[in-house]
Amino acid sequence: MILHNKIDKEVLKQQLHKEPYYRHTLSFYKFIEIADPQAFRNELFINFSEMQIFGRIYVANEGINAQISVPEHQMELLNRYVNEHNYLQGVLLNHAIEDNGKSFYKLKILVKHKILSDGLINSEFDIYNVGLHLDANTYNKKLGEPNTIVIDLRNSYEHEVGHFSGALLPDVDTYKESIPIIVNMLEEKQPDNILLYCTGGIRCEKFSAYLHHKGFKNVFQLKGGVINYAHQVKKLSIETKFIGKNFVFDDRMGERVTDDIIARCHQCGEAADTHVNCANEACHLLFIQCSICASKFNHCCSVSCMDQHALPGETQKLLRKGKVHPNAHHKSKFQLI
Repeated sequence: MILHNKIDKEVLKQQLHKEPYYRHTLSFYKFIEIADPQAFRNELFINFSEMQIFGRIYVANEGINAQISVPEHQMELLNRYVNEHNYLQGVLLNHAIEDNGKSFYKLKILVKHKILSDGLINSEFDIYNVGLHLDANTYNKKLGEPNTIVIDLRNSYEHEVGHFSGALLPDVDTYKESIPIIVNMLEEKQPDNILLYCTGGIRCEKFSAYLHHKGFKNVFQLKGGVINYAHQVKKLSIETKFIGKNFVFDDRMGERVTDDIIARCHQCGEAADTHVNCANEACHLLFIQCSICASKFNHCCSVSCMDQHALPGETQKLLRKGKVHPNAHHKSKFQLI
């Protein structure tokens, strides 16, 4: 049996749009010791393929991190599989806030050194000694307590489009980069309460344990991250302290939590919060672009990229051949002249 996809992505995308059923976008994670990640990876690929599940999943000795798209008629089977599996029991299946059912078009499961690129050495601290998980209502109340610091553990291109009011927003491109910056800041400020949040909870899970290791006591984390928070706020009809959009790492690029647009187009400076990748394959830069600039620059990030994108496909391939991809980081801060 072939345990990976071999069909062209354009064909897969066409097949996805022709499916006669709806899909749900879910995410979940769990830190748990996995003896044989490769065997677990293969098992997942076989079972998830049978359930017609698409998505991107990382498996490592330290656990699993997954973002998946599940056909509606397979949800019951998935829930049963999760509840009965030794490695997956107890995970929170986080349902997307906004979902068009088109988040993924294939199943990709990778065995990694770690499910979270954090630069931390697990053997040096107890990764299971995590902060207290708070629901949306309790988190809101805790935000109002004196000498409390709330920290966004996401990257700058994520919190640029949406974040909690009053949160500290590290200007970083990676989670790994943010860890020493945040620790140094906390050691200086010595707050009574530390509130953490991220997209779905996984970054808070690991970092809260690390903060305990560094001697911090009152560490709290938002259960299920921004995704679960948005659902709870709506269900309980309580005030949302998160404003704007929640950035997500799939084809949707984001899901709206409130109508507030707090970011600006990276090209013209007008209010906008739509992330796109530059249409020039040699660039593919992730940036924010308004609809007017998308039309003006043909979905590219610059005039030079627009000119290259207008060339015949074979010419573009020749220009890209042998060159290292220039887009080393996700965020872009530039103005076109």
